[in-house]
Amino acid sequence: MKKISVIITALMMPGVVMAWPWSTDMMNQPSIKPQEGVMTPFPSRSVPVTGIPTTAANREETRNMTNPVAVSEASIKQGRNLYKIYCSVCHGRTGKADSPVSAKVGAIDLTDAYVQNDLSEGWLWGTITFGSYVMPSYGVVTEQGGSNDLSVEERWHVVNYIKHALVKDATAAAVASK
Repeated sequence: MKKISVIITALMMPGVVMAWPWSTDMMNQPSIKPQEGVMTPFPSRSVPVTGIPTTAANREETRNMTNPVAVSEASIKQGRNLYKIYCSVCHGRTGKADSPVSAKVGAIDLTDAYVQNDLSEGWLWGTITFGSYVMPSYGVVTEQGGSNDLSVEERWHVVNYIKHALVKDATAAAVASK
């Protein structure tokens, strides 16, 4: 008889244990409860996760923008890495529009004197942000609700690379290939 009561107790134990409040996730979730007030405002000078949004509505408004990111080795290095990921497919690794895709999409040579001397940094930033004829935008929220990966600051890093190091890298690549 004692054996049967031990077996019955052992079989009933999981049912009793499951009734204990092991998981109170639904009760303690981070939501506003009826007795609580609204969420406190964000601290002043806080930056959204997506970065600081731009006030420019189109590429024309970016022509006279000044670059807030100082030209430094770190900025150029980050710009170089982002260029390789996002730009080199169409503009080529050297920026001379020498990739297999360049001829098909009409990508321009970024080492050309017109781009390097006549186009402002703001205009380049605006082109990256809003896109151009066949170039996609890398800063405007898409119809699906997301953006194409580059924050405001990352776009300025790419501009720093294009304006201050791309020609040197292209020249070094040409010398190395000879």
